Amino acid sequence: MPRRPRPSERHAVGARGEALAAEHLRALGYTIVTRNFRSRRGEIDLVALDGELLVFVEVKLRASTTRRPEEAVDGIKTRRLVAAAEDYLAQIGEPNRRTRFDLIAIDPDGVRHYPGGVQP
Repeated sequence: MPRRPRPSERHAVGARGEALAAEHLRALGYTIVTRNFRSRRGEIDLVALDGELLVFVEVKLRASTTRRPEEAVDGIKTRRLVAAAEDYLAQIGEPNRRTRFDLIAIDPDGVRHYPGGVQP
């Protein structure tokens, strides 16, 4: 059985995944606004602009193809992401801003981007 990565290793892997996701979004013309926003209610991996639309991006990375990264976004994760997005919007003073929640899944098969892939 493979050993579970230590927190510092998981952080490094997560940072690599977020860097790949940010690079992918920039190539599509998005502007990265914030990385790793944290509030007491949750975390947002990336915040980006797609034109004028503010996009909250959940990044999931898997080193193997045993389990697809998309499977890791469940109801609890979605609720925390939405709560963190509400906190972010309150912090920037734009609680009614138009937004979208995207998912970027990364594994040995590549990078898959799902605009609107996380449904609040």
